[in-house]
Amino acid sequence: MSNLELRPAPGLCGGTGRTGPVRDVQPGKQVPLGESTVVRRLLPNLGRRMVGAWCFVDLPHCLKGMGGAPIGPDDIVGEPGMQVPPHPHMGLQTVSWLHEGEVLHRDSLGSLQTVRPRELGLMTSGRAIAHSEESPHGHGPFLHGAQLWVALPGAHRDTAPAFEHHTDLPVLNGGGLSATVLLGELDGATSPGTTYSPLVGADLTLTAGTDTRLPVDPDFEYAALTISGESEVDGVRLAPGTLLYLGCGRSELPLRADTDSSLMLLGGEPFEEHIIMWWNFVGRSQEDIETARADWTTGSRFGTVHGYDGDRLAAPELPPVGLKPRGRVR
Repeated sequence: MSNLELRPAPGLCGGTGRTGPVRDVQPGKQVPLGESTVVRRLLPNLGRRMVGAWCFVDLPHCLKGMGGAPIGPDDIVGEPGMQVPPHPHMGLQTVSWLHEGEVLHRDSLGSLQTVRPRELGLMTSGRAIAHSEESPHGHGPFLHGAQLWVALPGAHRDTAPAFEHHTDLPVLNGGGLSATVLLGELDGATSPGTTYSPLVGADLTLTAGTDTRLPVDPDFEYAALTISGESEVDGVRLAPGTLLYLGCGRSELPLRADTDSSLMLLGGEPFEEHIIMWWNFVGRSQEDIETARADWTTGSRFGTVHGYDGDRLAAPELPPVGLKPRGRVR
């Protein structure tokens, strides 16, 4: 997945230690991607740049223009659907998670894989990779899911690139709750996806009338983001497309739902390193970002994505001000 903004602002991310339990609602913002697609960006935002190593979260926004339509599946009947040309990544992992629709993934390693609902598409960029994403021919009427990034810690930022596709993920069931573990570990269930820092990502489905408590790690900070329906997380009622930052210090998380609903739980040890996130790169210095941009522009380092019908994305211009790695404190 790509950040398609033509003038991406630098994301000044990183950690400064743990906070106690909080209930900080982050509504996110609408971000246009290309001419017809709009997403709701929940991370990074003005109040919260990261949750553990999770550093980027987009949800679809049901829009044909720039109005205020509700969050929900993107109606792609009679349209090409997702068409993201080849583009680079560095220093991060991308996580593709769908509730509806299909995405065809190609990358410079030669991977060719269709990712379907409730399947994990996990790409580790490491030192450098390029990929494209598109709705396959004959795609269904809707595309609905989340696009997420995980920042790689310094010790693994130059790891070899890789792509994983997992169709058999652990599921926890009980009390009206079904929790699929995408990454990391939750209540004893561990995802087969490769991780490089202590974290968790889980898809939670709540049936109408659910009133339960989910065990969580008190050393992790957490956030919940709603995908569909309305639910209550630790007593806070959340509309679709909202992120609730929860901080650390909890051993269990109360969950309620009056109607069927779904949400994602993201968590991890607070990310103590200072990083720069610009366009599709995560680096530690201005030089990191400049070098990555130059390498993509000149066609070196990131490899070639074969089979995509179209040109690759051009890198945007760097901002006129210097890029500095920072933590969560401004």
